[in-house]
Amino acid sequence: MSNETVPFSSTSMLQISDQFDHFQIKGHIAQGGMSDIYRAYDLLSGKEVALKIPDKSIIGDPAQYERFQRELEVMRTLDHPAIQKGLGSGRFNNTPYLVTELVGGESMRELVKRNTPLDPAKAVNLTRKIADGLAHCHDHDIIHRDVKPENILIGGDGQPVILDFGLALTKGSHRVTYANLSNTAGTPDYMAPEQIEGHRGDRRTDLYALGVILFELLTGRPPFTGDNHLAVMAQHLKGGLPRLDKVQPGVSPQLAAVVARCLRRDPDERYADMHALIHDLDNLDQVDTAILDEATQPNTVARFWRSPMMVPIGIAILLLAAIIALAFGLQALHK
Repeated sequence: MSNETVPFSSTSMLQISDQFDHFQIKGHIAQGGMSDIYRAYDLLSGKEVALKIPDKSIIGDPAQYERFQRELEVMRTLDHPAIQKGLGSGRFNNTPYLVTELVGGESMRELVKRNTPLDPAKAVNLTRKIADGLAHCHDHDIIHRDVKPENILIGGDGQPVILDFGLALTKGSHRVTYANLSNTAGTPDYMAPEQIEGHRGDRRTDLYALGVILFELLTGRPPFTGDNHLAVMAQHLKGGLPRLDKVQPGVSPQLAAVVARCLRRDPDERYADMHALIHDLDNLDQVDTAILDEATQPNTVARFWRSPMMVPIGIAILLLAAIIALAFGLQALHK
């Protein structure tokens, strides 16, 4: 294919050697629900970069488009080894795009599948680096809200890099509703109880998700599981958390206490911020293990059914019950 600039089409991906603005496409890296990511050569700087181009279908959806714009804003703000660097942004053929550094390595999800359970020292080291990156975000009033292994790359040197700030909450940002997304932001396995209840979340929400990741690194599985998303979310609200030092060989009571504090259902009972978590990860011998002796957190399943996301389901159930009752009533009248 020639190197001529080609118009962007919503019906087909760009191909190798296509030119998009001043970028020559070198390959396709990934495709998500709202964008494609390409490896590209910047004809102006002479460097290889990652080029993120939103699907044209979201351009007409103000909420989806705002999510993409929010990510641009975040990428311009942050500069940290554990956060993918934003190099710039632009618009070509009325299509916005984001330019980021090209990060080598593999998805943390692949590491979890292949290598877990990790040695506790390795799990702590990796978690600490991620916590340091999230602390940088929080210090700049940015809450990620979708921390999970799929959104973290592990470089060849072992350095984790946090990606995808499309759901990030920034200072002064307002609530938006996405046409093709649940009103509840996040991924069920890593969602904090307050997210499940429909709240926006704060820095302690990211801390909960990182606690889930640490649990998964140590055991090879997330702490709460179920047959479907609703079952998993219910477990986050009512499920009991096992003592890791009792069920996972090599995990000390101090490390188990760190995980338990991260995963407290009440945000006020978690670490106040990432810096407090980092302090305990760096000083495990000083961690108070009293939290492990506390009674199991109360069953809060009622909160799940009272949460905003369950209101439409409850209304639908009541309507269905009314229709069935009406049908039986009419049948009785005809007898």
